[in-house]
Amino acid sequence: MRIPILKLYNYLLISIQTEIDDQTAIQFQEDLLDEIHKTGSNGVVIDLTSVEVIDSFIAKVLGDVVTMSDLMGAKVVLTGIQPAVAMTLIELGIHMQNVPTALDLEQGLLKLHQELGE
Repeated sequence: MRIPILKLYNYLLISIQTEIDDQTAIQFQEDLLDEIHKTGSNGVVIDLTSVEVIDSFIAKVLGDVVTMSDLMGAKVVLTGIQPAVAMTLIELGIHMQNVPTALDLEQGLLKLHQELGE
């Protein structure tokens, strides 16, 4: 299964609508980096509203996606993080203090706009 990546102006929007397995997470990482490279997008919003549980591997991949996107010049904003997901990330030692977050996709787009100074 592939996670859809939508382009809106110079941003990429991803809404993860299901729990993801390890293979889907790796495929998502590759797809997102390819899209950043192909489109030259400078911002990414990843909406996690539908993700209720996250394991250590998926948490690591998510942290890696943020770092890799940043290296490619794209700022990432995470939206809709559920309480259980936030607790798991911290318990696993994956601290994203430099990653902007927002409650929903709309606020995430506004936050990304602010972060990029546009």
